Amino acid sequence: MDKIWVTGGSGQLGRSIKDAVGENADFVFTDSKTVNLTDHAAVRAFVCQHNIKSIINCAAYTAVDDAEDVPESAFAVNHLAVKNLAELSKEFGLKLIHMSTDYVFDGEGNVPYKSSDRTNPINVYGNSKREGEKAIVEIAPPNTIIIRTAWVYSKYGKNFVNTMLRLAENNTQLKVVNDQFGAPTSARSIAKVVLEILPQLHNSKPEIFHYTNAGICTWFDFSKEIFKIKGLDIAVIPVSSEQFVTKAKRPKYSVLCNSKISNAFGVVSPEWQQELKDYLS
Repeated sequence: MDKIWVTGGSGQLGRSIKDAVGENADFVFTDSKTVNLTDHAAVRAFVCQHNIKSIINCAAYTAVDDAEDVPESAFAVNHLAVKNLAELSKEFGLKLIHMSTDYVFDGEGNVPYKSSDRTNPINVYGNSKREGEKAIVEIAPPNTIIIRTAWVYSKYGKNFVNTMLRLAENNTQLKVVNDQFGAPTSARSIAKVVLEILPQLHNSKPEIFHYTNAGICTWFDFSKEIFKIKGLDIAVIPVSSEQFVTKAKRPKYSVLCNSKISNAFGVVSPEWQQELKDYLS
């Protein structure tokens, strides 16, 4: 039986895809403990043993600040592993959906970024993700797309929604950055889009698309909406990025334009507030 391989199966998106497909035997989920994606021979063996015909690559090194200290770890997963998957996709004629990030941009813009806009990452994580994208474009496997997304949350792992709800347990007042702009996006909505698109892949060369939930907000706005929906009386104080010094720089503006993916695949992006409400309810 032909199989669909979901890498990064223990992460936010991988687990959200698993939730969406349930016990569907067509899907195989792995994480770094089961397959070392940086080992070309191991990846090849897995593809052959499991009769893989499609790959959804959700695997990524996403510790943005840690990447500044261990760039080799970020580049191993975000570049070398992606290169391996692209090479084998081309060799075996596999479909490939690779997930990427808004952090390939510098955030100096003030209108939503199109997939054709110039990339200029400002941290190691963003650089490593861009190199992964470049590897796919250069190797050029057909039936392949890159989907950049941003501000992802789910019930799994570390993300902004989970962090805010955890902090609200022991605080009545929180300071949140109010000068970084993006679009909160649920992992379950990304999973839905990925699964809708996969059967439609018939492109001759790799293409890049953007997908987030619709709308624009700051982290401050996002936190206020979380607490409003949950009925929590938390005083949220807006602060500048300068008051939250992090090892890695973050883009100030990383809103992504969804029009290309909408036109190509009929994807509808829910408003971020409604998606958040549906998720938290």
